[in-house]
Amino acid sequence: MATFVLGMNAKVYQGAAGVDLASQNEITNVKDVTLNLEAGEADVTTRANGGWRGTAATLRDCTVEFEMLYEPGNTQYEAMKTAFLSSGTVALAALTGEKATSGSEGPRGDFSITNFSRSEPLEEGVMVSVTAKLAKFEEWVEVA
Repeated sequence: MATFVLGMNAKVYQGAAGVDLASQNEITNVKDVTLNLEAGEADVTTRANGGWRGTAATLRDCTVEFEMLYEPGNTQYEAMKTAFLSSGTVALAALTGEKATSGSEGPRGDFSITNFSRSEPLEEGVMVSVTAKLAKFEEWVEVA
């Protein structure tokens, strides 16, 4: 039997900057989360590499992008808005499952909110597109 994870079972947790995972709460009004993990590159080509370019990974980037329902008064909505407007940070963990479920994994740290855009489609709920970029890496969570 194949083992897989459905996106609807993944979780994003949020708390005040600097708090641990146990102190973070699930953001329940998110949809379509994307976790982007990338590394910069350094050219380490030498003549001894047989005519092949050599590349080494350098600094890593972590971005979490998601849509959340426009919901003034909702704790997590207000935290994202405040972090964006104040150039502050929030603690986030983007995990493949619940924070207490064995096998759940993903990055945890403090994130800067660099995008907080609102869309107002005629026949849909008003949504906010959030882009969170890692400001301080804490850990790669792997729940045993």
